[in-house]
Amino acid sequence: MAITTSHRPISRLRATALGAAALSVFLATALAGGAVGAVADERTESDLVGSDGDNVRVVFVHARTVAQRNQVIALGVDYTEHATAQGIEVILHSDADAQLLRDAGFTWDVKVRDLAARMAESRRADARYQAAVETSPLPSGRTSYRVYADYLSDLRLLAHRYPWLTKPITIGRSLLGEPIRGLEISQNADRVADGKPVFLMMGAHHAREWPSSEHTMEFAFDLLQGYAQGNRRARHVLAKERVIVVPIVNVDGFQISRDAATLGDFSLFDYEMKRKNCSVSVNTPAEYLGGTCDDNPAGRLRGTDLNRNYPGFWGGFGASTDWSDDTYRGDGPGDTPEVEAVRRLISERAVTVMITNHTYSNLVLRPPSLLSTGKAPDEVQYKALGDSMAQANQYASQAAYQLYDTSGSVEDWSYWNTGGYGFTFEIGPDDFHPEYADAVVGEYLGIAPAAGAGLGGNREAYYRAAAAAMDPAQHAQIVGRAPKGRFLSVRKSFVSETSPVIDEDLNEGEPLTYADTLTTRLVTSGGRFTMNVNPSTRPEVVGRYGRDPLAPPQAPLAITNPDGIPDPGVGELSEIEIQGLPEADNGFAQFSFSWPGAADWDFYVLDSTGAVVGQAASLDNPERVTIPDPVPGTYTVLADNYEGGSVEDDWTGEATFRGPEPATYTGIKEAWILTCRDSRGHVLAHQEVIVDRGARFYAGRVCSPSYIKRAASR
Repeated sequence: MAITTSHRPISRLRATALGAAALSVFLATALAGGAVGAVADERTESDLVGSDGDNVRVVFVHARTVAQRNQVIALGVDYTEHATAQGIEVILHSDADAQLLRDAGFTWDVKVRDLAARMAESRRADARYQAAVETSPLPSGRTSYRVYADYLSDLRLLAHRYPWLTKPITIGRSLLGEPIRGLEISQNADRVADGKPVFLMMGAHHAREWPSSEHTMEFAFDLLQGYAQGNRRARHVLAKERVIVVPIVNVDGFQISRDAATLGDFSLFDYEMKRKNCSVSVNTPAEYLGGTCDDNPAGRLRGTDLNRNYPGFWGGFGASTDWSDDTYRGDGPGDTPEVEAVRRLISERAVTVMITNHTYSNLVLRPPSLLSTGKAPDEVQYKALGDSMAQANQYASQAAYQLYDTSGSVEDWSYWNTGGYGFTFEIGPDDFHPEYADAVVGEYLGIAPAAGAGLGGNREAYYRAAAAAMDPAQHAQIVGRAPKGRFLSVRKSFVSETSPVIDEDLNEGEPLTYADTLTTRLVTSGGRFTMNVNPSTRPEVVGRYGRDPLAPPQAPLAITNPDGIPDPGVGELSEIEIQGLPEADNGFAQFSFSWPGAADWDFYVLDSTGAVVGQAASLDNPERVTIPDPVPGTYTVLADNYEGGSVEDDWTGEATFRGPEPATYTGIKEAWILTCRDSRGHVLAHQEVIVDRGARFYAGRVCSPSYIKRAASR
C-alpha cells in the first residue's frame, strides 16, 4: 500500500531533504538566514535494496508521523521497536523485505550493513573489557553480562549479606516451571504488611534485552551497599518505602537467549535474538510444533511477547495477531504465566511507581500507549516525573503512543487499573545487548558515551523514581488508629474491558472482559497507623481525556517568509518561538500557510532538536499543521517550493494557539473497602474509603464499629 501525505507517497519527500545529515544542513543554513537547496542523494540502489550478499542489514526507515510508523509495522517487516520522531528501525533479511518498504513508498538510511559482524564485534569488545578491567565502577563491580546462574547467585548473596533489609520472593513460575525470583528491599523487609508504598523495578520482559536485567540488579546492589555505608539517600528510601526488584520476568526466554551461540543475524534459529517466552500458540501450524523451546521448528519465533499480553487494552493496534511475529500478543489477554505473576504481584502491593526496563532507544515512556486511549488524567504530574528522570539520563521523555501504537503493555494495565505510575525505560541508543561497558557501566552510572554522562545516568533516574514512589502527593494515604496486632486491608474487585479485538485483517471486533482484585495489607503496631495506597478511583474510571489549562494560550504569531523565491525543489526556512509555562499553556499549535495562485507549496515543522514534528504536503490551500502539546522552544518551518511557486504565488503563514482540551470526568468515585480483622480472622469492622491522589483519608478508630457508625452519621 502507498503511504501518502494526502495525495503523494511519502517517498516523494526526498530522503536527503529531511534525513539526519541534511537536517543539520537545513538548520545551519537557517541560522545563517539563507535559502536551502536540495541535497544530492548519493546513495546507490544497493544501499536501498538492503542486502549485500547474505548480509542482514539494519535500516532506519523515514516515517515522520505516528501514522506512518504504524504503517511500517503493519507491513509485517521485522522492526526492532527502536523509533524516534523521524522514523523507525527495521531489519532487512532479504531483498523481499526491502521491496515491501519500497512498494509502500518508504525510503531509509542503512545503519548497519552486516548485523552478524556487528554483533560478533560487540562480543569481542566484551571480552576485551573483561580482560582489561578487574573491577568495574558498578555497585557490584561486575565486568561482564551475567548468565542466569549469576542472577540467582547475586540474589542469594544480597539476601545473605543484608538479612534485615531483604526478603527473597518468588512471584510465580514461568511456562516451563522455572521460579520467577526477586528481592524485596526495605527496613524490616520480612514485615511485608507494613503499609509502605512500593517502588517496583523489573527487567527482561524481552529475553534478548540483557541490559534491562543488569540495571535492575545493579540498583539492588546500589541501595543495599549504600545503606550499609551510611548513604543518606539509600537509608531514606529503605526507611520510607519498599523496593521490589525482579531482574528477569521472562526466565525461560532469557536463559535461551543468554546461553545461545552468537549468530547475530536475527534468522529463524538465532536463539540469542529470542524476544518472547516459550508459549506455543494454538494457531501454530503443525509443521512448527514439537521440539523444545531452544530447539524447535519455529526457532526463536515460538512464544508470546509478554509486553503485548497484559489485558489492559489487549487486542488493539500495536501488537501482532500472527503467532510467529516478535510482537505476538498471545492467544488471549493475560494468558501467559509470567504476565499472571506480575499482575498478582502488583495487585497485592501498593505499587505507586513502577519501572520496566527494556532496550533500546534512550527513552522514558509513559502511558498511554495507544493514541485512541486519550491522555492520562494525571498527565501533568506524570509527565513531570518522566521529565525529571530524563534530565538524569538525557533520554527523551514522552507518551508511548508518540512513537507508535502499542497494546497490552504492563504500564498501561497497571496505571489505568491500579493508579500507580508506570514507565518503560528503553536503555541505550543502539542494539538489544551491545558492549557491556557502554550499555551497562556507562548507561547505569552516566559515564561517556552515555547520553546522561556527568548527570547521574539511570542510577540517578532510578533514585528519582524511588523518591516519587514515597511522595504522598503522588499517591494516597489512609490514616487512623488501631490496637496492636490488628489486620487491616483495603480491597477492590472490578471487571475491565480490553480494546476492541482486531483480527488478522485488522477488523475490529468486540472487546473482551477480565477481572482484577487489588489488595493492600497492614498489620498494626498499636496506636496511629498510615497505609500508603493508590487512589481509590482508577484512572480508567475517573476520566481520560484532556487536562485543565494552567495559563492562557499564546497569542498568534506571523511566520516570516524570507525574501526571494526558492527554485522548484528548493526550500527556505523561518523560525518562531513557542512559549511554555508560566507564560502560556499551549494545548495545540496550528500552523497555517496559504498563497493566492495554483502553486504547490509543502511545509515541514522541525523542533529544536531537528526532528520533524509536523508536515503538510498535500494539494490543500491553505496547508495546515497541528502539533498537540508543543514543547516550548524554537521551531523551524521549512517551506518547499514543490511546484510553481513564484512571486505572484508566494506564501504567507501564521501560527495560532489554543489551550488544552479541558479535562472531562465521569463523576464516578470508586471506594476501597477498608476492613479490620483480629488475629483469628474475624471481621471487626469495615468501611468505604474514597480518597484521591495526593489526598489523605482519616479512618478514625478503624477497628471500632461504634466509632465508624458515629462517623458515618455525621
